[in-house]
Amino acid sequence: MYEKDGERYFIVDGHVHFWDARAENRNYYGKGFIDCFYGYHSNLSPPEWVWPKEKFDKYTEQDLLHDLFEIGYVDKAIFLPTYLTDFFPGGFNTTEQDAEIARRHPDKFILNGAFDPRDGERGLEEFESLVKRHKLKGIKLYTAEWKGDSKGWKLSDPMAHRYLEKCRELGVTNIHVHKGPTIWPLNRDAFDVADIDDAATAFPDLNFIVEHCGLPRLEDFCWIAVQEPNVYAGLAVAIPFIYSRPRYFAQIIGELLYWLDETRILFASDYAIWHPKWIVEQFVDFQIPEDMQGEYGTLTPDIKRKILGLNAASLYDIEVPAEVPQPAVAAAL
Repeated sequence: MYEKDGERYFIVDGHVHFWDARAENRNYYGKGFIDCFYGYHSNLSPPEWVWPKEKFDKYTEQDLLHDLFEIGYVDKAIFLPTYLTDFFPGGFNTTEQDAEIARRHPDKFILNGAFDPRDGERGLEEFESLVKRHKLKGIKLYTAEWKGDSKGWKLSDPMAHRYLEKCRELGVTNIHVHKGPTIWPLNRDAFDVADIDDAATAFPDLNFIVEHCGLPRLEDFCWIAVQEPNVYAGLAVAIPFIYSRPRYFAQIIGELLYWLDETRILFASDYAIWHPKWIVEQFVDFQIPEDMQGEYGTLTPDIKRKILGLNAASLYDIEVPAEVPQPAVAAAL
């Protein structure tokens, strides 16, 4: 929990990883992928928070616990797996890898799974087994992931609908989807946000958390989200601009507040690309510049509380301590 100027904030980090990008677990494309991640890390972090590349490739469980919970103010962290087995043969960040950490620290982590509709009928059975084994409430989808000759898929694909129907059947209600900046060598167009529109309309009882809020397609995302009440914005990648490009971040958060309002925006550090400590501190201190407030308004402590944790707590039925003020938040569908 974070406290500043008499205000308390319950922190749910909606997007964290525990990846393995060591040289022995990557090929040529895997090296390029983690190098691209490191570029985001080193260029958008304050200098004192930049790690050596070797640590960034594979940090320890103790690093994870220390950075999130001991100094990072995080109360709950949501694991979002990214398999990428075409680049990282042992898996970059799989559900089972995350599950080992979550089992040892069940009070700290929420475990999410994943599916790939290109796995067909066999994959449906494996997905159901995964959900039941780990009692999952959410998943992370990576539509630009390579698989053999395929370089991506869409949520509007017929087989993707079969998997979303399975999610509904199994009670997996929180569908996190990477729709943001590309990472080399993945194709930018495979992360296009347009298919969110189709899925959100077809499955109104599922919550679609669009990670990275569609950047660099923020306008497209907002025009979809304003019409789809089950679409949420995840701030991973967007929120680190609070340090290097504060006016740009003010524009992003201002647009999201205008189109979605504060009940459908979720804090996310994207750890270990960025560290939650400096982001939480700077977000609580942040205010939309005066010359932009006529269009975007201001960020109040209640708005910040919702974004930093209360909205995600509502989606995942996380108990919030009584000492944290709890203005009305969006209820999970």
